[in-house]
Amino acid sequence: MVTGTELRPSAAPDAAAWDVAATVCDPEIPVLTIEDLGVLRAAHVAPSGRVEVAITPTYSGCPAMDAIRDDVTSALHAAGYDDVAVRLVLSPAWTTDWLSDDGKAKLAQYGIAPPTGKAAAGPVRIGLSVKCPQCSSLNTRELTRFGSTSCKALYVCNDCREPFDYFKVH
Repeated sequence: MVTGTELRPSAAPDAAAWDVAATVCDPEIPVLTIEDLGVLRAAHVAPSGRVEVAITPTYSGCPAMDAIRDDVTSALHAAGYDDVAVRLVLSPAWTTDWLSDDGKAKLAQYGIAPPTGKAAAGPVRIGLSVKCPQCSSLNTRELTRFGSTSCKALYVCNDCREPFDYFKVH
């Protein structure tokens, strides 16, 4: 599994820019940073001082990307970087496998069930139980495939009767 920590550059100038960009939170799930989500893919500081950051959306039409791009640019400007370019990278496509373990824990603490299992490499799909983030019961059911955002489905726990978002595996 590739996580944001593994992508963090080793060169000090690049790592410093990465660390600034990594503080930006997802506007739809503000407890997660873009590093937690695996959306932050690269940071590089050119000899000219220009900072280039690569981000990958969770969906190709994710409406949060403009806000994330603006927030990364603002964070880097505030940190003293004058020339900043944020590039949207669509390939390879984002997968829930890129969520960090910290990110999954933050999702659960926030009341959103983190994805279970790994993204499928082919068209074969199986249904797995989704654990209720309120009572940890596996006796849950999907109410609708699309929840408050396209990334999430709406579930309900059959034991505690609480509805909750589930961050879908993809």
